[in-house]
This record gives sequence, C-alpha cells and structure tokens, in this order.
Amino acid sequence: MNFIPVNTPLLSGNEEKYLLECIRTGWISSEGPFIRQFEEKFAFYIGRNEGIAVANGSGALDIAVQALKIGNDDEVIMPAFTIISPAQSVVRAGATPVLVDCDPKTWNMDVSQIESRITPKTKAIIVVHIYGLPVDMDPVLSLCKKYGLFLIEDAAEMHGQTYKGKMCGSFGDISTFSFYPNKHITTGEGGMLMVDDPELAERCRKLRNLAFEPGGRRFVHNELGWNYRMTNMQAALGVAQLEKIDNHITKKREIGQAYQTGLEGIKGFQLPVDKTEYAKNIYWVFGLVADSEKLCEMTVSKLNALGIGTRPFFWCMHEQPVFRKMGLFINEKYPCAENIARNGFYCPSGLGLTPKDISFIIKTFHEL
Repeated sequence: MNFIPVNTPLLSGNEEKYLLECIRTGWISSEGPFIRQFEEKFAFYIGRNEGIAVANGSGALDIAVQALKIGNDDEVIMPAFTIISPAQSVVRAGATPVLVDCDPKTWNMDVSQIESRITPKTKAIIVVHIYGLPVDMDPVLSLCKKYGLFLIEDAAEMHGQTYKGKMCGSFGDISTFSFYPNKHITTGEGGMLMVDDPELAERCRKLRNLAFEPGGRRFVHNELGWNYRMTNMQAALGVAQLEKIDNHITKKREIGQAYQTGLEGIKGFQLPVDKTEYAKNIYWVFGLVADSEKLCEMTVSKLNALGIGTRPFFWCMHEQPVFRKMGLFINEKYPCAENIARNGFYCPSGLGLTPKDISFIIKTFHEL
C-alpha cells in the first residue's frame, strides 16, 4: 500500500541548477549572492521595500516583536486559534498575549472582537492568516490607526494570496513569512520579514545576526539578538521556487476545487469557505471540521489505516499546557476556536499531490 503524505513539495524548476551553483562556487553559508536576490525578488513580488531573509518563520516573529520594542507590561492582541509561534514570541519578549476567538466559517480571528480587548497597555495586534483565506484587514487597519498600534502580519501560509487585490504580507508594519516544505514557496526551512521603513529593516537585519553593530568592532554587542541567518543554499531554493509561484498557486486552487467538488454534500463535515467578499481561497491546505470529536477521530484513524495522511488543526493558545503552567489565560474560553481545534483536520494538500491521489482520497471518504 502506497502512503499519501499530508505534504509533498514540488521541486520542478531550477532548484538543482541553483544549488549546484552554490556548491561549485563555495557560497553555501549566509553570505552568498542568492540571499540578496531572494530578498529583493520576494519583496518586489509582495510589494514591499525591504525583505530580510531568516532561518524560519518563528524566528521572523521573534525578530518582529523585538524590533518593535514590545516587552514588559505590553499587551499584544492575537488569535486564540493559531500555531504557537506568535504567542511564543510575545511571551518570550516579556509581553502578554491577549486572545480573540475565531470566525467559525473562515477560521480566522473574528475582527469584530478586537476593539473590546484593547487596553492602555495594548501595543500591537498580530494577525495570522489561516489555512487559505486572509483575515478581514480593513477593520484591523482602522483600529491600528485609531489607537496607534503596531501591526504584525503573519502571512506564513499566504504566499500569493490577496486581500481585495493587494498582496497578503503587504499590510503590516512588519509582515512575516515561512518557507517550510508545505508552503507554496519552500526553502526547506526558512522565513522572511517584510517592511517598508529602511531603519526598521536594518534593525531586523541586525537582530538576525547576533546584534552585531553595523560599522562597529566585530564580536562586541550592545544587545542580544539571534543567529537566525538563512543560508545561500536555502535562498537558492527560494529563488527557484519563486519563479514557479504562479503555477504553484494555480495547482493549489485546482486541488482545492477538486476536493470541494468531490466532497460536496458529504454529511457530518464542514468544508472550507471557497471565497469571501474580499478573497478567493488559496487552499494552502484543505481542512474539514467534523460534527463531533468521535467522528473526527474515527475518520482520521480510518484514513491513516488506508494510507492517507492527515494532520490535526492547530490547538488553541489558551489550552496550551505550557502557557497554563505560566498562569496565562486562566478560565478563558473561546468556543469557536475550541470547536475547530478539537474537530478539525486536513487532508493531503501538497503541491506534489496527483489527480489519481485526489480521486482515491475522495473515493475513500465516500466509502467511509
């Protein structure tokens, strides 16, 4: 029995050619020419002035929080339903994450709840575009302007997605991306920060490189940073992948549409929203929410037994054991986030998925 994994990357362009160039020239570290190429080309694609390539998307969030000088006594509003990385970056900076429940249809943060969570301590809002549809950005931008808040835009899953025709990743004071293998553009591991302010860009570059002082004596440090540098080989992959981004987006949407058509009307499951008034789903993954935990567990177990990989949805921030041990989010409830976290999972959705794979998965669903 062949196993269909949740993700298989597609490396069908110049990846091998560019990697061989790195090896033949000896530029394999974080100082090779592909890094600046990737930064400039991706920034142009998104519509930002500056790109700062880093080791991963979580590192990009660490840098974003510190670059904006978010720290002790500050509060940062963010979604209850997301990967742990944004909350982790806030907590490690000494600030407090303040959570907002999600919209039950789009699975993104419910922006109508944000203003009620703003206090005099609020310094920033982190939006995280989830799974395929962007957050409704206009209300968030209005609140940031009204209250003088920073906006960190986590567009890790949104390569090529737009909000009202404008690229996701172009809205934040700092926006972040991930290039993990399941993304539309992969560098294996890797991430990038996007900014327009040149001074903020230089601060991000400084923090990714152990906070070396530009023009100062090497190995003398005035503050703490990280070694979050991207290698030239990773950037070479990124340049090759970016050349194919339009094809990748087309294929992702074709996969999503095939699932939508094949699973239409299936009982007991909520399918993703195909489009909203401000965006068409880019189907980074194809998620389903079961009517009950029992149905979710049974379906996942049977699919896995038949060679079809699945992955559960993110777990809610207020229910993360590590945060509860810290005394965070005591007695807080976010029912929509809790429901999809318990009952949601996604099917194989990688760019390497074949039409034969999709047909088999859909057929298996109906048989179950």
